[in-house]
Amino acid sequence: MTPSTAVHAGPGTGATDARIADRPVPGVAPPATDQATTGRRTPTGPVASRLHAASARSRSLVQSVAQHWRRSLQFRTVVATMLLTSVSFVAVGGFLSNQIAGALYDQRFDQFSAEATEELTRTKAVFRDSSATDSDTTSRLVLDSVEALVSLDTDAPRHAILVPISGNVLIPTTVSQQGVTASMLPPDLQDTVADSPDIHWAPMTIPVTESGATNAPGIAFGTQVQLPPDQASYALYVYYDLSAMQTTLDDIHRVLWLAGVVLLLVIGAIAWYVTRSVVRPVSHAASVSEKLAAGQLQERMEVRGEDEVARLGVSFNHMAGSLQDQITQLAQLSQMQQRFVSDVSHELRTPLTTVRMAAEVLHDAREEFDPVNKRSAEILFDQVERFQDLLADLLEISRFDAGAAVLEAESVDIVQLVQHAIDGARPLAERLGSDLTIVAQGTRCIVEADARRIDRILRNLIVNALEHGEGKPTEIHIACGPEAVAVAVRDHGIGMTTLQASRAFDRFWRADPARARTTGGSGLGLSIAMEDARLHNAWLEAWGRPGEGACFRLTLPRTQGTALTSSPLALPPPPAVAGPGPGPDPSAHDIPAERTREPSEGE
Repeated sequence: MTPSTAVHAGPGTGATDARIADRPVPGVAPPATDQATTGRRTPTGPVASRLHAASARSRSLVQSVAQHWRRSLQFRTVVATMLLTSVSFVAVGGFLSNQIAGALYDQRFDQFSAEATEELTRTKAVFRDSSATDSDTTSRLVLDSVEALVSLDTDAPRHAILVPISGNVLIPTTVSQQGVTASMLPPDLQDTVADSPDIHWAPMTIPVTESGATNAPGIAFGTQVQLPPDQASYALYVYYDLSAMQTTLDDIHRVLWLAGVVLLLVIGAIAWYVTRSVVRPVSHAASVSEKLAAGQLQERMEVRGEDEVARLGVSFNHMAGSLQDQITQLAQLSQMQQRFVSDVSHELRTPLTTVRMAAEVLHDAREEFDPVNKRSAEILFDQVERFQDLLADLLEISRFDAGAAVLEAESVDIVQLVQHAIDGARPLAERLGSDLTIVAQGTRCIVEADARRIDRILRNLIVNALEHGEGKPTEIHIACGPEAVAVAVRDHGIGMTTLQASRAFDRFWRADPARARTTGGSGLGLSIAMEDARLHNAWLEAWGRPGEGACFRLTLPRTQGTALTSSPLALPPPPAVAGPGPGPDPSAHDIPAERTREPSEGE
């Protein structure tokens, strides 16, 4: 008679876990989940301090790991390698463990099934052929039969248990192992055996085995038997203790885990060594490139061997040498150009002074000339003045290029400087028909600055706004903040595009080359203004929209040495009523719409 399955169709149809208890013999039952504790108090005092310290250490550790992950290619490679290797080990180890457990279980199941079938069939025949006529004889027969089913095989001990099925109990439950009860048998198996005379099996859990193991896995086989003298139905079971097999499987698991950990560490060390041999030259190249960028053009990579990294080092050094030669040539050419401009400017001062004196004589006597010569004398005087202004600007630019410009900072009132610049530009404004208006948030604002250079910046900005303002009003906005002062010159003329705003401070650059200058400027005014602003560690920014005008904003730190972080004036500033105001507007801080330079790291 072949045993049928109460719960499982046959061996190997259970879960894929490596534990015998789950293939389908259950192992250690999972612990019950603890219930949530209500009314828990929040830790205070020393406990809270320790928890806070532990939380701070955890955050610091996570931040450190995240920083290493972002900044270290070697750390990222080693960690990724170990993680992927761990996943591979878990997958391969799980597969191997499942195969080993399956093979171990399948091999013994056929043996257990054959033995149980034979023993249960034999015992059923003994009960059927028995001539017992009273309960004592039947009890002795049952006890002897149950004891005969016991097998103390060290690999899988076998025990038996007889359980009454009907309510009329002549023989009580009889067991071969002390402490065993019928409650440990699977309920599904008991129901199936009670309904069918065939042999059935199911996995089970043995609370305590003879070896002392608790919740050990096992497998039970059962069938119906009829006991004399009244042929009452009983259920006879034999079950096998598989704790020894589970121990063997646990030992295999421990070996697999230990081998996996050792192999993981070995692979991690190999990955660290290999990545170090590759990343170290790259890191060295990055360090050398940073030094080259800092101006240390003599730095080179150390080359060893003839591999790809060595060829990279040779190519890098060749590139660095070429860059050094080109930078040196450019530096020499720049010095020659600067020296040429400076020397020519200085050499032109003497003959230009002589020509100017002659032009002034002719200009003063122009009333005695005929109309043609009179106009020629006026043009000569104007162009000599323009030439002298251009020469002065060239000398100033050469001083900036040579690094000879010195800031002479003192406490000045920015409002007075703006008023002085407006007074100087008022004749041009009257000639062009443009109104100059001051929009201030205060009547006085003290700042540490070089008054001569700030006045030159303001004059250049105001003259530029008048020249391109097409006779429309021009506003000069002043705002004074706790750490910075801003002056914005806003016109409503032809305006300019974003690209033009980004090039407004280039030397000799003009937004419209075909447009004639009304003031005869040199084309260096805004460039000099930018250099003066940089000397103050200030921001000089431009904004423009075609047809809507342009705006130039100067932002100065109130104290020299203070890094700018924001401007107290928007770019462009919002329309406001002219005249002194009540004070700084806290909402006026603004990020510039168009910057003509990138702020330094401190900004």
